[in-house]
Amino acid sequence: MQRTLENFFRALRAAEIRVSPAESIDAHRTVELVGYGDRQFLKDSLCVALAKTPEEVASFDDCFEMFFQRQEFEAPDDGAGGDGDLPEGDDDAAADLSDLPLAEMVMSGDGAGLAAEMEQAANRVGAAEIRFFTQRGYFARRILDEMGLRDLERLIAELRRGDDESDAALGQRLEQGRRYLLEESRQYVERQYELYARANGENLRDEFLMETRLSNLEQRDFDRMHRIVRRMAKRLATRYSRRRKHSKRGQLDIRRTLRRNMPHDGIPFDVVWKYTKIERPRIVVICDVSRSVAAAARFLLLFLYSLNEVVERLQAYAFSDRLIDVGDILEHKDVDEAIPEIMVKIGFRPTDYGQALDDYEEGFMDELDRHTTVIILGDGRSNFTDPRIDIMRRLHDRSRSVIWLNPEPESFWGTGDSEMPRYRPFCHVAKTCSTVVHLERVIDDILKSYARA
Repeated sequence: MQRTLENFFRALRAAEIRVSPAESIDAHRTVELVGYGDRQFLKDSLCVALAKTPEEVASFDDCFEMFFQRQEFEAPDDGAGGDGDLPEGDDDAAADLSDLPLAEMVMSGDGAGLAAEMEQAANRVGAAEIRFFTQRGYFARRILDEMGLRDLERLIAELRRGDDESDAALGQRLEQGRRYLLEESRQYVERQYELYARANGENLRDEFLMETRLSNLEQRDFDRMHRIVRRMAKRLATRYSRRRKHSKRGQLDIRRTLRRNMPHDGIPFDVVWKYTKIERPRIVVICDVSRSVAAAARFLLLFLYSLNEVVERLQAYAFSDRLIDVGDILEHKDVDEAIPEIMVKIGFRPTDYGQALDDYEEGFMDELDRHTTVIILGDGRSNFTDPRIDIMRRLHDRSRSVIWLNPEPESFWGTGDSEMPRYRPFCHVAKTCSTVVHLERVIDDILKSYARA
């Protein structure tokens, strides 16, 4: 049963339940103690050994039930037989098929034997190694071939070619069993896919969306993208919410050590190590929510507001033809509700960057200081209005840094009504940002910049 447990651990890991080598050893010892006789007792014991959070307990329950269920070749509850059901047992017919074990089990109606043989065949062909949705048919056929389906199909063909009515009837019954085997093997492989590979398929989809331009995302992908962005934000928050003072063990701070030990005549009783102090960032984000940039603005705001653990102060503003403060909307409502409300208030209008900068200077510039990072998200296309470069210069001079994220490729900057070449000299960083991977890198760089020795 060691292989069974190892496959179970793989299924748990696929369900995002971490199982360390030490925990797998504990689980083996648990099984040695409780055995397999009492299913519920086994489930509860393994859950105690392996699941560590309420979320993992729920995932463990689902995974355990799916892994240890054995529904293949079970008779229907209502006893009704269909064209694709296993034929009723016929010992006389089965006796003539002793040289073909699969045909013999089919004719005798040995569901338990077929289920055991299918599981052994699945282990031999490595069905637990399934990785992709498209492999289901391949593994289903491989399992049946390993069980002897090709010999069964040749026998059916021979019986159909004969003139004997009894042979034709036998062939018909074997054909019924063959169809049933095909259906059961598909269901078995489907369960293997759910156990071991669905997470891989989900991850592939997530990776594709992470590399997709935000402007090309469809409405149906927004929920999944929200989960991806929150997961990214949680990862960054975990990284940067640790102790603000991180000791660099092994790097002695000689100056502070000598000062602290002056009362001891310079004898270093109290050793001081160097450390890195990490401040919580202060961020001002100014988002263009016109039609061309609205999707990128949605995910940038979602990202930043998911980092509330590590951001000391976040002020958010949105603009199309004018600029408004949207911080209250985002703080008091879920982002999924807040973003549409912001779009209704100010989005999808002709863009005027000069007016937006003027609104910011008039209403909010006094709150800006040298500890604040300003993030501007927009394509810099101002519909040939005055871009107010003078305000952009003052924004640059008053802030810690100005980061401009542009969803357009850099080759488009300066074409048509784009004012990016004029804004760029007053940005500490100006780069293309068209995917959530770009967003993650930019936010990560901002958080790193607040670490100082």
